[in-house]
Amino acid sequence: MPRLFYKMRGFGYSLFLQSSSLPSSLVVTRTCCLHKRVFTGSQNCYQSTPLGQSQQHRRGMSTAPRQHIQDLSGPEQRRLNKLYEGLIGGQRASLAESITLVETKHPRKKELAQVLLQRVLAYRREQEGRNGGKPVAFRVGLSGPPGAGKSSFIEVVGKMLTERGHKVSVLAVDPSSCTTGGSLMGDKTRMTELSRDMNAFIRPSPTSGTLGGVTRTTNEAVVLCEGAGYDIVLVETVGVGQSEFAVADMVDMFVLLIPPAGGDELQGIKRGIIERADLVVVTKSDGDLLVPARRIQAEYTSALKLLRRQSKSWNPKVVRASSHTFEGIPEVWDKLESYRDAMLASGELQGRRRAQQKVWMWSLIQESVLQHFQNHPSVRDALPHLEERVTKGAISPGLAADLLLKAFSSSSSS
Repeated sequence: MPRLFYKMRGFGYSLFLQSSSLPSSLVVTRTCCLHKRVFTGSQNCYQSTPLGQSQQHRRGMSTAPRQHIQDLSGPEQRRLNKLYEGLIGGQRASLAESITLVETKHPRKKELAQVLLQRVLAYRREQEGRNGGKPVAFRVGLSGPPGAGKSSFIEVVGKMLTERGHKVSVLAVDPSSCTTGGSLMGDKTRMTELSRDMNAFIRPSPTSGTLGGVTRTTNEAVVLCEGAGYDIVLVETVGVGQSEFAVADMVDMFVLLIPPAGGDELQGIKRGIIERADLVVVTKSDGDLLVPARRIQAEYTSALKLLRRQSKSWNPKVVRASSHTFEGIPEVWDKLESYRDAMLASGELQGRRRAQQKVWMWSLIQESVLQHFQNHPSVRDALPHLEERVTKGAISPGLAADLLLKAFSSSSSS
């Protein structure tokens, strides 16, 4: 059974995947190093200990003296310091550059991004400590079918919140082309007023083929937005379906937007996503669509009563709103605040965040292990031949997978 342990020196980190049956050549290592002059916080430092040592020695992992690895160049140190200072100072340019850094696929820049994230996380923990252990920002995920009016809804709500003194960040994930990898990035152009608001930050990001319309770095971008002082973080995602569980696993509240004229809505929307919704908003509730909107509201209200409750502190609600007439928009925000207050009072919101961090850790581990498997020489050599046999029907996909796994394990243990 593979064993995973985490090694952290200063603000550097290493991830090891080891098994008693696997040799050292299979150890997957990712290391990020930190110069001692970059960060001066007082966070605990973790040091790896071989598995099987005494419990007392393992406890020493959290109290080991900080060991700094001095391999960051001067320009790298200065860049990280400049980004961090600008970020916590609320500079939108620094936030944009920081998100670009965490989205990069360049190996060295990815390491620098993790160093920056560690300091932002420490800064956020400091803020939460001064806030009585409660989160300083409210994360809201929004999803809905194409044509539901997500961008218009977000712009109207965002403008209302900035006028009330909030700082709002919007992470709008756009679908990427499977052919060219390009993305339209249209959300920012549709939120013209909000994009000009100095108390708002809009960041469109391509899905890059990620299932569920949530990039693997969206969760890290949320942390950066919170570090920059944005107390409301809205995550808009692509489409509706089972894959939207991804966004529900990174936000405090999940809002589903439904248009009033889309046919048999209860059949068209999968049950899984309805079960995860904390609030359903029937959009475009004005003019000729007012009557259909009321009907859809009644249908969803009845449907939600049949589903098992996710929370002991909150019953999902169904409301109507119009981005055109502004009717129902303040009431939607009232519902969001009621949810946040109820979940904070019961401690469920904090518990949900802790569980989400573990979910995202394992999702990233799975992605990294799969990439390591695909890049293994034995797998690369055998893959074209096995793919050809699978497409011709000569062997089953299951047998091909078993053969690839066998090639991976046998060549690694030889």
